[in-house]
Amino acid sequence: MSRDFVVLESKKVVVVLFGALLNALALNLFLIPANVYASGFTGIAQLLSSVLSDYTPFNISTGILLLLLNIPVTILGWLKVGKSFTFYSFVSVLSTTVFLGFIPITHLSPDILLNAVFGGVIAAIGVGITLKWGASTGGMDIIAMILSRLKDRPVGTYFFLMNSVIILTAGQLYGWEKALYTLVTLYVSTRVIDAIHTRHEKLTAMVITKNSAELKQAIHSKLVRGITTLPAKGGFTNEEKEMLFIVITRYELYDLEHIIKEVDPGAFTNIVETAGIFGFFRRD
Repeated sequence: MSRDFVVLESKKVVVVLFGALLNALALNLFLIPANVYASGFTGIAQLLSSVLSDYTPFNISTGILLLLLNIPVTILGWLKVGKSFTFYSFVSVLSTTVFLGFIPITHLSPDILLNAVFGGVIAAIGVGITLKWGASTGGMDIIAMILSRLKDRPVGTYFFLMNSVIILTAGQLYGWEKALYTLVTLYVSTRVIDAIHTRHEKLTAMVITKNSAELKQAIHSKLVRGITTLPAKGGFTNEEKEMLFIVITRYELYDLEHIIKEVDPGAFTNIVETAGIFGFFRRD
């Protein structure tokens, strides 16, 4: 195990922990006190915690419910998505649960709009930097990736469906005003995550390399994606090379970047936004 690999993984752990801390701060200081819900499994955990507290004799915290919801998803992600991505995603969930237990729920402002906006921004920063380093905050991210790979439909479709359930349920149980403020949080979160990471769900990578065979093998060992190979020649040196053409999801950008750095640090890579594709882009 190289020293560079250890340093890289250590940095990744620190980033994931910091992202989890920001998520916990957003929940306990802004969203939970205002009864405004986050997106994905975090929002579901909030909603379940509220329902159990208000309608049953049970009182289970958001953090514990978030952890319980993610256990079966983590097992599924380990088998279907990738061990590294799933491991760090579970570390993020577990850390969020621990931070939620230590940070007291505090009412900083009585203004529900301020809570919705600041909670959304802080949570989104945590999610954005976590995604940028090749992990996720768990839950819906993993499920959406699996469904997207199976159906070749946009990841955003599944996030929209999940968040719609949260908004409709919150509106029915706690009033439509809360649901509308939840929409504000979701909108702010989406815009901030897009700014930090990338707003496009699919990206196209064009990699010009001298080590195409080794690089293809390394990519195929990590990503379930098809690769098209095209001949390329240096305009100044006339050196014969190959260009690898590959479409990936935004969750796979981190892994692809580090595969290229490890196999061929001298490769030239151009990442472009992909508005849409036709046909399958998985490896057969």
